[in-house]
Amino acid sequence: PNSFSLPLQTTSSALKGAIQLGITHTVGSLSTKPERDVLMQDFYVVESIFFPSEGSNLTPAHHYNDFRFKTYAPVAFRYFRELFGIRPDDYLYSLCSEPLIELSNSGASGSLFYVSSDDEFIIKTVQHKEAEFLQKLLPGYYMNLNQNPRTLLPKFYGLYCVQAGGKNIRIVVMNNLLPRSVKMHLKYDLKGSTYKRRASQKEREKVFPTYKDLDFMQDIPDGLFLDSDMYNALCKTLQRDCLVLQSFKIMDYSLLVAIHNIDLAQREHAMADGTSQTDTRRPAAQKALYSTAMESIQGEARRGGTIETDDQMGGIPARNAKGERLLLYIGIIDVLQSYRFVKKLEHSWKALVHDGDTVSVHRPSFYAERFQRFMCNTAFKKI
Repeated sequence: PNSFSLPLQTTSSALKGAIQLGITHTVGSLSTKPERDVLMQDFYVVESIFFPSEGSNLTPAHHYNDFRFKTYAPVAFRYFRELFGIRPDDYLYSLCSEPLIELSNSGASGSLFYVSSDDEFIIKTVQHKEAEFLQKLLPGYYMNLNQNPRTLLPKFYGLYCVQAGGKNIRIVVMNNLLPRSVKMHLKYDLKGSTYKRRASQKEREKVFPTYKDLDFMQDIPDGLFLDSDMYNALCKTLQRDCLVLQSFKIMDYSLLVAIHNIDLAQREHAMADGTSQTDTRRPAAQKALYSTAMESIQGEARRGGTIETDDQMGGIPARNAKGERLLLYIGIIDVLQSYRFVKKLEHSWKALVHDGDTVSVHRPSFYAERFQRFMCNTAFKKI
């Protein structure tokens, strides 16, 4: 039986092992190639290498079934990693020196999620169509990052595919928005829509549920308060990012907002009488630049920022209506799901010509405007 047959039979350890072998090889072989400017064709390159279990003159022997590992746009992604200050040896060390940790809380999409043992990177399995869509986005994504690396959009560090037993498992490596060393008291997936935007019963029963817009308006009716500089920086970033998404005709993305309540954490700590099991290790400084919520909107361009941000662990300081001190961890998620829409557009251009005003043309801008309006009027408020 093949250890890679998805979905349920995946022996996760085989997949994790294959990912680590593949990434080690591809990053290693790339580092022998000289740095150069990214060219248009770099976005379309796919490198493929075969890993037989007995090993080859290029690849080590391993305990899994034979597999093939594909790296998409290796030179372009090398550039993205560099832009975010991720050195090749750090990338390898984070992803490959220790076993990856599987996150049980997989999204509605049925994707598998892994986090690197140092909390730096998330690995997510994506559908064929999503991977294809990301490839199409790369040139535009490159252009936007060049103009503005400070963004709440997902930071894509690599796109790969593990091929075994006739199955393709595609994975994308991204920034991890939620450090495990910080306890998140509440977590919301916000779209600025109210239709069916309440967490399901099943979701609510989870240890760490992700609530939605209607829950947010019920739980935090007054919104989250940020000082004016922070509010302006956040809303300006959201505005820029939405414009990018709109230009790609992307919709249906969400803002993930996770809230660490400092005052509540201190009370919990006191109640636990110092015998608290919570992880008090200070998170190591994140390796990636602009990778924390704070840097994404403010660009403390270099690590080690000022003393005051030291205790904020990358979060954005805020308060709730009660005046409790909060740290917010935020990022735009689910930007690859829109491929369906783009496809539909390609197929229906004839329809567009015939009845010039099909709903689809206006939808991305409508979505973006509603999203921004909700975030900057309802969810976040200026102190």
